[in-house]
Amino acid sequence: MGVASDDVVVIEVAKRAGEPSVVTVNCPDQTGLGCDICRVILEFGLCITRGDVSTDGRWCYVVFWVVKLSASMNIQWENLKNRLMSICPSCSIPFYFDLVNPPTSAQVYLLKLFSVDRKGLLHDVTQVLCELELLIHWVKVSTTPDGRVVDLFFITDGMELLHTKERQDETCERLIAVLGESVNRCEIQLAEDFQQGVSSLPPVAAEELFSLELCDDEFCSQALSPDMKKLKKANVNIDNSLSPSHTLLQIHCVDQKGLLYDIMRTLKDCDIQVIAYGRFLSDMKGSREVDLFIQQTDGKKIVDPVKQDILSRRLRLEMLHPMRVMIANRGPDIELLVANPVEMSGKGRPLVFYHVTLALKLLGICIFSVSKLQLFPLQNKLLQLYFDCGYDSHVMCRLKLADTQHLRDNGRSTDFCWMTA
Repeated sequence: MGVASDDVVVIEVAKRAGEPSVVTVNCPDQTGLGCDICRVILEFGLCITRGDVSTDGRWCYVVFWVVKLSASMNIQWENLKNRLMSICPSCSIPFYFDLVNPPTSAQVYLLKLFSVDRKGLLHDVTQVLCELELLIHWVKVSTTPDGRVVDLFFITDGMELLHTKERQDETCERLIAVLGESVNRCEIQLAEDFQQGVSSLPPVAAEELFSLELCDDEFCSQALSPDMKKLKKANVNIDNSLSPSHTLLQIHCVDQKGLLYDIMRTLKDCDIQVIAYGRFLSDMKGSREVDLFIQQTDGKKIVDPVKQDILSRRLRLEMLHPMRVMIANRGPDIELLVANPVEMSGKGRPLVFYHVTLALKLLGICIFSVSKLQLFPLQNKLLQLYFDCGYDSHVMCRLKLADTQHLRDNGRSTDFCWMTA
């Protein structure tokens, strides 16, 4: 069975502003493919408003209706099509992992940007990098007393062309065009011997940032105000009565950026695959309904009540709190800590740094320095015991904010929860 390469991924771009574009993927299936598709779509700055998935476990047909997360985002539709085609299993040969010659990791490059400081500078740089399909792995930002900024970005190229002079020139030219005369110098060079660091946190901060629990159908965390608790509710229902071979997973929750990706990522990490049919709908009140017929990778339904409870609680946790946010006083500085789960493969959630810097820009808050964007290992024995999820990790971003009296008097982690909305 096969289809022409041009028919594997078909994109119908919306003809009018405000209308959704339609992305269709028709290719062989594999466990986690839905997560990978959702991830790529999110990486390109798109939000899935509706979706239909049909699969028999060997071949899948996926249709997503997508809109821009931000009107200012410049979507490269042809690049999106190429990226989606690259993650689809081969149509002519069985898909397999080459254990003898595994693919090499993408080469990391160092982008140095010297400029004059201004509000929103870091977000503007981040947006350009996102539009160019440059993934940020580590960042160091420093501001001098005279208003000069030195930005160091360790990045990889989704197009794998950053080793060429043309691609490097294009990147610097785009940055200079957006930032204008504030840029003094832009340099790109190979980052030799780059290694992703592991961040450390004081025990008290780590406990507050990561010890989030669910109990009695409510989200138990002091980080949520009463108003947010009313808004942030999620219902997860698992039903084995409607199909002799599949478990029906039904989810109803408030919409958020990357919701379908968060659901698919959780299922992928727990070795659960979507079989037969799935749909993703929205209503006019900002809620989402998801229906998925799922199986374990051994082809069996999820009938164990303990496994059902673990899956339900983890899905609700990811939907209610996809990002961990905390504001802390560090002497004269105010520090914003943002963490989010990553896939078991080590890939972090797309566009987190983009949305964090956008939120701060819209709030008029200046970023004095950014010290880390690294991995924070977190063991979850409960998930390891039942779903072989092993070790969970979080990407952590630590930013020092300019002294703002509003934050000192009123700052709470809930002030930034709308970054996921």
